[in-house]
Amino acid sequence: MEWFIDCDSHITEPGDVWSSRLPARLRDRGPKLVRDPESGQDRWLVGDFTPLVTVGHTAVAGWPEPFPAAPRNMDEVPKAAHDARARLEYMDSIGIWAQALYPNVGGFGGQGFLNLKDPELMLACVRAYNDFLLDWIAPAPQRFIPIAATPFWDPAAAAEEIRRCAKRGHKGVLFTGEPQRFGMPLLGDRHWDPIWQAAQECGLPISFHIGSGDFEEHYSMDRIETHGIGPTNVRSTVVIFLENGQQLVDLLLSGVLPRFPALRFISVESGIGFIPFILEAADYCFEYSQVRRERPEFDMLPSDYFKRQVYGCYFFEEAGPQQFIERLGADNVLFETDYPHPVCLYGNVREKIEASLAGQSADVRRKLLWDNAATLYGVAAPTL
Repeated sequence: MEWFIDCDSHITEPGDVWSSRLPARLRDRGPKLVRDPESGQDRWLVGDFTPLVTVGHTAVAGWPEPFPAAPRNMDEVPKAAHDARARLEYMDSIGIWAQALYPNVGGFGGQGFLNLKDPELMLACVRAYNDFLLDWIAPAPQRFIPIAATPFWDPAAAAEEIRRCAKRGHKGVLFTGEPQRFGMPLLGDRHWDPIWQAAQECGLPISFHIGSGDFEEHYSMDRIETHGIGPTNVRSTVVIFLENGQQLVDLLLSGVLPRFPALRFISVESGIGFIPFILEAADYCFEYSQVRRERPEFDMLPSDYFKRQVYGCYFFEEAGPQQFIERLGADNVLFETDYPHPVCLYGNVREKIEASLAGQSADVRRKLLWDNAATLYGVAAPTL
C-alpha cells in the first residue's frame, strides 16, 4: 500500500477531557458536555457560551442522511471520531500512516477558551487539552501528529506552553491568524515575538487553521432564514477558506518571516487554489508600493518568503494542486482529509488523490503525499 500523511483531521473530544484533567477547584467552571433532554443533541458549554455547532456536526463522516443531518450525540458519532484505536483502523483502511490532530471545542485557533473569561481557568484548559492529546495518541504515538493549543492571549504563557509541549512530544502549534478579531495586536506587532521565538527554537510549525477568527458570525439566523441552510453553509465555507488567504497576505507583509527565518507556517484546511493568485498580486503590489523604502528588512518578494517558510493544505481540489505545482513547484503543499468534518474526504480519499495528481511525476507525488509533511513534522518511515 502507498502510505501518505494526512495533515489535518479532528478529534471529536470525549466528555471527560476537562472534567478529568482540570484541578479540582476549577472543574465546575470548565467546558462541559451537555445533552438536550428533548432533542437528544450533545453540545459543549464553554463558560456561558454554547456553540452553534453540535457535537454530531463535528463527526458526520459516513453519516447516512444528507447534510444538515448529523449524529445527535456521542452515542451516535462514529467511533473513529473519538477513539484512537478505531481511528488507527480507519487510517489503515485507506493508507494514512500519520495524521495531524486538531480540536473542535477550544476553537480552531484556541479562541474558544476566551469565553471562559478567567485567565487561570483558560490556561488550565489549554494545558488540559494538550495533555489529553498525548493521552489519546498513546496507542501509537508515531502515527499521530499532535498540534498543541496555545493561550495566545498571554504571549509569555504561550511561549512557556510551547516549550512544555515540545518536550512532551507535540509536533506543531495552533494559533489564530487574525488576533485583531479579539482586540489584540496584529500579527506583525512585537507583542507576539515570544511565541514566534519559542516555536522557532523548538522547531515547531505554526498552524493557521480556517475558522480561527469569529467563526460563527458567518452562520447568522438572518442569512439562514433568507438563503437557507445549505446555501449559507456553502457561502460560509468558501468565505472561511478565503479568510485564510487574507491571513497569509497579512503574515507575508507583517515582518515576522524576515525576523524569524527558520519559523514555518501552515494554512490548514483552506485549500491552495487561490494561493498563486494572492502571491502574484502581493508581489505586484509590493513592487509598485515600494515597500523596501519603508521596510528595508524585506530583502525578498512576498512569494519568496512563502516559498521559504509557508505551506498550504488541500483536500477536495483537483485543479488547484495542478496549477499550484505548475506556478510554484511542489515543495510547499501538504495533503489532508479533514476527517470527520462535514466537508471532509470520506469514501473518496484515494480517488481525490489520483485526480489531483494526474500526470504528475513520482517525485512530485512523493513530495505532496509524504516528503513535505515528513520533513515538517519529523515523521519516521512506516514500520508495518
